[in-house]
Amino acid sequence: MTSAITIDRLSKQYGDVRALDGVSLEVPAGSIFGFLGPNGAGKTTAIKVLAGLATPSSGTTAIAGVPAGDSAYNRAIGYLGQEPRFYDWMTGRETLRYVAGFYPDLVGPVDRRIDEVLALTGIADAANRRTRTYSGGMRQRLGIAQALVGQPRVLLLDEPVSALDPIGRRDVLDLMADLRGHATIFYSTHILDDVQRVSDHVAILDNGSLVRTAPTQDLLRTFTKDRLRVVFGGAGEETESGLASLQGVESVQRESTGDDRSTYLVQTRDGATAAVQWAITRFAGDSELTLVSNEPERLDLEEVFLRLIDQKEHAA
Repeated sequence: MTSAITIDRLSKQYGDVRALDGVSLEVPAGSIFGFLGPNGAGKTTAIKVLAGLATPSSGTTAIAGVPAGDSAYNRAIGYLGQEPRFYDWMTGRETLRYVAGFYPDLVGPVDRRIDEVLALTGIADAANRRTRTYSGGMRQRLGIAQALVGQPRVLLLDEPVSALDPIGRRDVLDLMADLRGHATIFYSTHILDDVQRVSDHVAILDNGSLVRTAPTQDLLRTFTKDRLRVVFGGAGEETESGLASLQGVESVQRESTGDDRSTYLVQTRDGATAAVQWAITRFAGDSELTLVSNEPERLDLEEVFLRLIDQKEHAA
């Protein structure tokens, strides 16, 4: 898979503080990549190094194979910092025209490119309004629009939704999803639901070190709650007690019944989940039940994050 961003043993020292400690990371081209970590983990430092706004103490970065320091590297990046500020006496269109002045080698007419990014980010109707009248969500959209003006291959977004209300967050996340295919999006956040909602890949940073990186769904699949969600057809009153008697089962909760199907949450003892799955399959056959589903219940990203960060737990 082609890498849009390559980070190799990146470290950054501020006096006695080591903000980044030997971080290595590959970001697949075309992905929406969530860079996740608690406040102070080093996310903003890493993005500033990638954007050329901070110099690493050691290590290297590259965009599509082009190393930092090359002029082609800078042209390949669009950047949006936290809580962007604009000249509030300018309109949205004037702001984008001002930004376009920093890209003398734009392909095609400048006004056409401005119209494209206004339409892409959904603020064309507000293009001629002064930015002082923009809501927080609209300012973020304008911030993404200015990052897109230069036709970048990679968008670097630092906490793009952290300061927004729920509606603004939803709108900006939808915009990020809509930008899939226009550029690789690498964004930092500490809002776990956002990453699970829109990100193809995720990296978790803690105290300047990389804890885990994986496709989002692959990461979630490596963690379970030691609990099985079991669905039977034809279950009776005795089914629940029969499940509870299986070796390795800690408790059974009947969750729902309907359409001749019954769902049970089976809590297993530590390390017994796989064995209990086999026991349930045998139990269904012996009891002449139709086994519809017998699957481990997965953790969501928040639970995975807390295990990795707080408990330093490794995936199964």
